[in-house]
Amino acid sequence: MTTTSEPAAAFDPVDSTMLRSVLGHFATGVIAITAIDPDTGKGAGLAANSFTSVSLDPPLVAFCVAHSSSSWPAVKRAEKFVINILAEDQEHVGRQLAVKGGDKFAGLDWSPSPNGAPILDNAVAWIEAQVDAEHVAGDHVIVVSRVNHLYADGRAPLLFHKGKYSRLLSE
Repeated sequence: MTTTSEPAAAFDPVDSTMLRSVLGHFATGVIAITAIDPDTGKGAGLAANSFTSVSLDPPLVAFCVAHSSSSWPAVKRAEKFVINILAEDQEHVGRQLAVKGGDKFAGLDWSPSPNGAPILDNAVAWIEAQVDAEHVAGDHVIVVSRVNHLYADGRAPLLFHKGKYSRLLSE
């Protein structure tokens, strides 16, 4: 017979603070989704850590964006965007793109993807994609994206764990 020594709080109704705390135990990578806003001609972007592969055939990936994101509409308007997988030394990029408002590309170097979206310099990998489908899910939208082009160089990625940026201890 198995018994559990879970505290009573583990059986209380779920609240957002507890959910964030528990889910924070799952380490994720950090991505920067970047595009050129066709309305302004300026770089637009946001940081996220909810990213996953969806399908190999057709090639699909997904990420989640909060309904409150002020950057996602500009990225979406661009039609083609790049999902940059940040390197372990790019915490500053993740922080810069996570902030609401301002010039998110100030001081960031980049080069164009095959369709012209920004590939951030020094990202460990990048995936050029376009929206395939969107699914409303609570306070977020799940964006399923079709992969057009991609590249990876094998360096270590930036991680997010328990609400903090982190690095791999070894590879």
